[in-house]
Amino acid sequence: MQNYKNLNVWVKSHEITLKIYGLTKGFPKEEIYSLTSQIKRSSTSIPANIAEGCGKNSNKDLGRFLNIALGSANETEYLLLLSKDLGYLSIDDHLLSEKAINEVKAMLISLIKKVRP
Repeated sequence: MQNYKNLNVWVKSHEITLKIYGLTKGFPKEEIYSLTSQIKRSSTSIPANIAEGCGKNSNKDLGRFLNIALGSANETEYLLLLSKDLGYLSIDDHLLSEKAINEVKAMLISLIKKVRP
């Protein structure tokens, strides 16, 4: 068991989640129960699964939760692309968000490789 707040990947994914919450404030009201909700849930799932995995007693369990976080990162990446293509995100906001999410994905992959036997 380790403190998730000490992991750079958790810090970065938490920052992305906060950024997405800010970005989605400008989404159309009719998206509040669909795209806005989905992108918030998928981005929140990344740091939440890292935190949950850190509370487990084995590296196998931690690895499983990190894999779930990676899946959520991929989902978030797609939803950011969709948001841009629908005109809800500017190209600049999309590029910055995509870069950040890809950094988190690389960090997760690296950490998964370290905790797996």
